[in-house]
Amino acid sequence: MITHTARPVVTLEHVSHSYGGEQGGPPILEDVALAVREGEIVGLLGRSGSGKSTLLRSIAGLVRPSSGELRFVPDAEGAPRSVSMVFQSFALFPWLTVLQNVELGLEAQRVPAEERRTRALAAIDLIGLDGFENAFPKELSGGMRQRVGLARALVVEPSLLLMDEPFSALDVLTAETLRTDLLDLWGEGKLGIASVLIVTHNIEEAVLMCDRILVLSSNPGRIAAEFTVDLPQPRDRLDPEFRELVEQIYARMTQRAVVPVALPGTQPEHGLDRPLPDVSINSLAGLIEEIEAAPFEGRAPLATLADTLQLEIDDLFPIVETLQMLQFVDIDDGDAVLTKRGAAFAQEDVDQRKANFRRTLETHVRLARHIRVVLDERPSHQAPARRFRDELEDHMSPDFAATTLRTVTEWGRYAELFAFDDDGDLFSLDDPA
Repeated sequence: MITHTARPVVTLEHVSHSYGGEQGGPPILEDVALAVREGEIVGLLGRSGSGKSTLLRSIAGLVRPSSGELRFVPDAEGAPRSVSMVFQSFALFPWLTVLQNVELGLEAQRVPAEERRTRALAAIDLIGLDGFENAFPKELSGGMRQRVGLARALVVEPSLLLMDEPFSALDVLTAETLRTDLLDLWGEGKLGIASVLIVTHNIEEAVLMCDRILVLSSNPGRIAAEFTVDLPQPRDRLDPEFRELVEQIYARMTQRAVVPVALPGTQPEHGLDRPLPDVSINSLAGLIEEIEAAPFEGRAPLATLADTLQLEIDDLFPIVETLQMLQFVDIDDGDAVLTKRGAAFAQEDVDQRKANFRRTLETHVRLARHIRVVLDERPSHQAPARRFRDELEDHMSPDFAATTLRTVTEWGRYAELFAFDDDGDLFSLDDPA
């Protein structure tokens, strides 16, 4: 078990990062402090927008933090630390063979050709690609390409291995095999590295692999929680302690998704200054039905729901939080619980669902209500979408404005609150009367 007395490899203190030049844009990271220590695998877990990849790239030296201190601590013999990185997208040169791709880092370090070849062949053999030295990337499966990326990272003998969602582009079985092989090599001490820092948005993956898990909040990214994983390797997903920890992390990550408390006599609503997620009606209805049905019967632990539907947090959380915002579900200690409105929706026929959803939009989504009011007030009962897009861009980026308007358009059309002509980019009423 790794303790806090183990020697640090890298430390970060008060690290913040913003894009936008000297003037600075919205912060991506804010006041991040952490240490990665020898002999541990640390996971960075967070949703899109939490800045976890930016943090990883800062440690790799690919971007420079706007403020704060990032320091590599020499090892016990005083030798400097080094890093290498495994990317999500493999990042191989298609015109180079496996051997040539693995040799690249050594070539950049001006390692002599004979030593370069010897070390590269050893790395290829280590990660299980012996026999494919002269193959080109196009001849390899996704899992084999990622093994090449891993060999290329290991061959330079780094102190710290950085991994940016290295398994997310792979199918489930391939990812599981590669994770297991990597953990076996780590456990046997064959990787030759001091520590690993891995970015993921898969909670089970983090619990399977890591000794410590750091949960980042979003917009801006801050370390919101830290979990120590004391379970022995290899870990069993069905182990009650494993499941309990997964559920604790889900509960912690959903604490931020709280619907504001309304004043007496009022209803909380989603204002014009907040983007709407890109969540379809089918996704909302499908999740309501899943929670309502057996075995959940109206109350579903998010961890179990994610496992059942094979959804990761970036897929599941926006749907759940949208249902919470619309008051179809409540979040209670990591469980999604159908409200009275949500339970009714699950049992209703198509027309009843549309009416239910229309009342919900008019009550809780100000933009939907605003579009309807404008259409009602105009003699033509028409309004260009550009008018609402401009209003949204007063509060958010053009990309967020476009997504928000696209979402509310789908929701409003489903609820028959208004109609939309895509060719004319025009809102209207089906029945002006």
